[in-house]
Amino acid sequence: MTEYVAIPLDIEGVKVDAVRVTDGDEIHIHVHSTVEGAVCHRCGRDIKEAYDYGREIRLRPLPILDRPPFIVIRPRWYICRVCGGHPTTTQRLAWHEPRSSTTRAYAEHVLKQWVNSTIYDVSQKEKIGYDTVAAIVDNEMGQAVDWQAFNELPTLGIDEVSIQKGRRDFATIVTARGREGENRVIGVLENREKATVKAFLLSIPKHLRDSVQDVCSDLYEGYTEAAREVFGADVTITADRFHVAKLYRAAVDGERKKEMRRLRNTLPKEEYAKFKGAMWLLRKQPEELDGLEKETLCHLFVHSPGLLMTYLYACALTGIFDRPLSKAEAEESLRAWMDSVQTQGVAGFDTFLNTLDEKMDIMTNYFVRRKTCGFVEGINHKIRVIMARCYGLFSRVHIFQRLTLDLGGYEQFA
Repeated sequence: MTEYVAIPLDIEGVKVDAVRVTDGDEIHIHVHSTVEGAVCHRCGRDIKEAYDYGREIRLRPLPILDRPPFIVIRPRWYICRVCGGHPTTTQRLAWHEPRSSTTRAYAEHVLKQWVNSTIYDVSQKEKIGYDTVAAIVDNEMGQAVDWQAFNELPTLGIDEVSIQKGRRDFATIVTARGREGENRVIGVLENREKATVKAFLLSIPKHLRDSVQDVCSDLYEGYTEAAREVFGADVTITADRFHVAKLYRAAVDGERKKEMRRLRNTLPKEEYAKFKGAMWLLRKQPEELDGLEKETLCHLFVHSPGLLMTYLYACALTGIFDRPLSKAEAEESLRAWMDSVQTQGVAGFDTFLNTLDEKMDIMTNYFVRRKTCGFVEGINHKIRVIMARCYGLFSRVHIFQRLTLDLGGYEQFA
């Protein structure tokens, strides 16, 4: 004998007519709406005169005891006597989106399952079609940012990510960071052109543009100049410290490669082998080296004093960025460092000196509030993980949807 339990349907405005279990073990819940009236699709008036019923539709609600239930309903038609031709309108139900095969509650359930997962995985776990999951995502997530979800945008980060490696196919990622450290992607742009970035920044509602205090990016002028033209002098545009460090650290690496080639050709193999691992050691500050590492570098510097000078000047530059300086003090220190490099003839920094002189303003803006693109690099890493999980993801819209849900999905459904 089969035992039954009563479970509330938790859908307002409907009455259950019958419940049947099919041969396929599906639960069919036949209901009708108890809400009267509709809104005329032509004139927008409230209409109360019932006309007929539409065709029977099946909607997927939340699962019941791990079994696939379906709500079966025939939506009622209402007729408008005011409009010419007396058109009929199908009643819209608060718990169901027109032309959707699920209830709103089940659509939200699917989105929860999609957080840190894939459309294919969700379709398999929920036993629904891939296209159904994709349609739910498009209907519920939208294809662009909802500006009403933001009260302010104090910090923006701009960077690009490669969509298809080797094809120079880039998407620009615009990220907002809140005062409490929360990150939200607000734009995944088609390319990294200045005009594209500027157009997006101008599309931000004015009250949110006015709340921006800092914009962080690499040294690419397409980003920095677009931000400057949109926000003006009231916003601090900062060159990311990590990207600046990459430039002057590249000077050390360039000199290391030249010296290692020279020493390989002039020293015995046994002597040259003592420099093994020097590349990684030269990327550390002197105080981070242990005894054996210091010994290795000292041995290298005996044979290459020029590399020692380049290394020490790079470490000195890191020390300037570590100090609690004001913007004016930082510029003074950097100018003094530049003069010393030129006076001493330190090798490797020629290109970086030109960049530092040209970009001094946005580089020293780091010392205003010490903003970096660290949070943007974290987003880029997440994008790479998502693309690997999905075996490739080329649509900018889908990338935006994935990031929006993965970054804020659990908070959204809390």
